[in-house]
Amino acid sequence: MSSTATLYTFTGPISTVDYRLAEKWSTQQATPEKSQQVLLNSLSVFFVKFYLECMGFEIDTYVSDSWNPVQQTLMDVADLSIKNLGKLECRPVLENSQFVYVPPEVQSNRIGYVAVQISESFQSAKLLGFIKNVSGDNLPINSLQPLENLLEYLESIEVTDATLPSQNIVNLKRWFENIFESGWSSIESIGSIIFPEPVWQFRSAEEELKSSVQRAKLVDFGIEANSVSLGIVVKVNRDESNENEFNIIVELHPTNGQEYLPPMLNVMILDSEENPVLSAIAKNDNKKIELEFGASVGDAFSIKIAMDNISVIENFIV
Repeated sequence: MSSTATLYTFTGPISTVDYRLAEKWSTQQATPEKSQQVLLNSLSVFFVKFYLECMGFEIDTYVSDSWNPVQQTLMDVADLSIKNLGKLECRPVLENSQFVYVPPEVQSNRIGYVAVQISESFQSAKLLGFIKNVSGDNLPINSLQPLENLLEYLESIEVTDATLPSQNIVNLKRWFENIFESGWSSIESIGSIIFPEPVWQFRSAEEELKSSVQRAKLVDFGIEANSVSLGIVVKVNRDESNENEFNIIVELHPTNGQEYLPPMLNVMILDSEENPVLSAIAKNDNKKIELEFGASVGDAFSIKIAMDNISVIENFIV
């Protein structure tokens, strides 16, 4: 008997509510290709969410990048955050496909990958299986493990995983190894969103990996703050005389064609005990905010951005 004959799958309808929300998000995209991508990604995430909630797992919906309209547009992302476990990537597969496409930006910072086959009518879906890690863009469907292994795997993490907090911590030293956390993109890929004029000067990739590296992330404050979004740029320069010492520059930029940062926007650098060590408040005509400080290997800090009683915190370790 072949291994595929015993493969356990899960098939079910896609709810009307889920389809309408996925369709709404897809219509907000600029191109038909991006619209289709967001539609399939969203349906996949919703279906895995439904399945795992039926199995008793608690989902941190709004922590997921796939729920963030800025990240939907910027990335090919279909992540689902499981409370106390981490992010599971839910990759859509069309009927009769032999491979699952896993884009490079989601090939790390995931506890696993689930393949979700979406019907041509978008009315039903099937969970084909899962895998813990991926090593390339195209994953053969016949290499997937059955779903019962996924449930056993998630339950084992729930019991034994003592290193969970690191899921939300950005490791800056690993940036020099070309390892980047989900959501942190190259300046080249999102520069036009943060910098409306092509005045940004880039280092070569080789030069960056030797002495300096920089990444950017878009932050959305959500509906309560009128959907204001900002760009965070973090530049890390390694001391050429001491590889354990770093100079860090944090920049905040307006996005979506805005010329100035929102007035009274407050940004703080917090130490490992959450004490503010640097801070700045945007005035009416601030085009950017820049904070600079030194750090050593092992140092931990956070960037806290606050506006209208809403705050966003990004945690880092050097």
